[in-house]
Amino acid sequence: MAVLITLVLGTLSARLAGWLGLDYVDGWTSAVAVGLAAMFVVTGIAHFVNPLRRDMISIVPSRLPAPALLVTITGVLELIGAAGLLYPPTRVAAAVCLFVLMMAMFPANVYASRMPNPPKSMTTRLDLRTAEQILYLGAAFVIGLGSVQ
Repeated sequence: MAVLITLVLGTLSARLAGWLGLDYVDGWTSAVAVGLAAMFVVTGIAHFVNPLRRDMISIVPSRLPAPALLVTITGVLELIGAAGLLYPPTRVAAAVCLFVLMMAMFPANVYASRMPNPPKSMTTRLDLRTAEQILYLGAAFVIGLGSVQ
């Protein structure tokens, strides 16, 4: 839930700053980019901080090699993607790459939902997690299109 709240509050705060005259966030696309960047900073950092790191490693599907390395790589990619969202010339590319990354990582949530004893931090019901994921993908899609103003 903290991730969703970060996206929503980050977006609304950025849009408010735009309404107050900050040109950097003068439209919804840039405001959503700020909110999504804040969200990916939160999730990216979580890849390096226990107990969340340990929990993420435990939900990497067993058929994939080096779960700890994969969690490290995805954390770094999320942080790089967050920075890319904040720099207008790389914003669209970052949104597209983060969209693909989210799609690639989602099977870990399905895997966690099927575990007999998933980590406590990963126990969100799959239907709720899927709905959140659709929202996150939608945010990246909007930024990728750059169509909402």
